[in-house]
Amino acid sequence: MGRGSSEAPKPNAKGAKTLKIALVSGSFEYKSDDSLSAFQKYLEANYSVECVLISAKAEKDTSLSGLEQLETCDVAVFFTRRLQIDGDSLEQVRKYVKSGKPIVGIRTASHGFQKWLEMDKNVFGGDYKGHFGAGAAEIHAIEKVKDHAILKDVKPFKTNGSLYKNPNVTDDVTVLLRGTMGKESEPVAWVREKDGRRVFYTSLGHPDDFKDENFTRLLVNGLAWATKTDFKPTK
Repeated sequence: MGRGSSEAPKPNAKGAKTLKIALVSGSFEYKSDDSLSAFQKYLEANYSVECVLISAKAEKDTSLSGLEQLETCDVAVFFTRRLQIDGDSLEQVRKYVKSGKPIVGIRTASHGFQKWLEMDKNVFGGDYKGHFGAGAAEIHAIEKVKDHAILKDVKPFKTNGSLYKNPNVTDDVTVLLRGTMGKESEPVAWVREKDGRRVFYTSLGHPDDFKDENFTRLLVNGLAWATKTDFKPTK
């Protein structure tokens, strides 16, 4: 079933620990392939990590080639939207979840697999109920958790992505960031520790977000926290 979350990444030839990251892409509305490809280049250029990009070809496809690579990865990043995968492909996702290894979810991962929408509540601890209309939202940290490791060097910023509604996240999540647009305010990033696994989720992830260094830092910190790894720049 693959290595559990408690196992450390394997040392590379130079003795440094190399983290293997699966980037599962399939959010066509938000051009996840472009965003995750750029993020992969950034990660591999700056940290001791190895990424594998697993890309869906079409939302309606019932299978997704490459998901078997989840078994050899230390952490999975999901950025999919209503993929119709079923059978062995969906089972490979479920198998990874059952392994207890860490998970990071980006934006549409809350409704990433149409035939397993329960992943939102059961894994991420979310409560996706659609989104508000277009407009810029102000992103800011929750005061009482402002010193959380994931928020290190993350300054308040704006997003052009519509604000997702998550009115009733589960009681065992810790909300880190909220997004405010006019009178509306919603949680936009949180962590969850359950069954020995660490999960980080953010409803942010508009293409413009990936161009903001604060969002990139948020994701890097989220990966470091979820995997209990010290992400020190290689340069």
